[in-house]
Amino acid sequence: MDAALTDLRYLGEALLAAALGGVVGWERERKNKGAGFRTMMLVSLSSYLFVVVSLLAGEIFPDGATRTDPVRAIQSIATGLGFVGAGLVFRDRADRPRGLTTAAALLAVAPIGVSVALGHWVLAVGTTLLLVLILGPVGSVEDRYIDPD
Repeated sequence: MDAALTDLRYLGEALLAAALGGVVGWERERKNKGAGFRTMMLVSLSSYLFVVVSLLAGEIFPDGATRTDPVRAIQSIATGLGFVGAGLVFRDRADRPRGLTTAAALLAVAPIGVSVALGHWVLAVGTTLLLVLILGPVGSVEDRYIDPD
């Protein structure tokens, strides 16, 4: 029964990680950006799962027969998202870069899922709010005063 309760806790945390990614994705979706609601949810959720599975594998094989390292999982997440983000960035006909903010948002959503996996829920929620603030109101200030194309 204890294992079932633990798994339910992990599922609740997975839901939190996905929901926080969804908050960021919703902001991107409103602006019709390439990586939106579901994409941000999946990035945050998958980041959460990679770290939790790495931690759980260490518990299953405590004798060192299988070496697990959550830091390596986190590094792999960052590397993988670097490739995904590179696919989002391109230059338009006026030779201006496009997709950089969306790629950066994907990279920023991953540690939100990692934070939930490591039990730092307040950090995850606070970072989500900060990210939405940067993408929303700060982006509007940039559009109006810094880069008023």
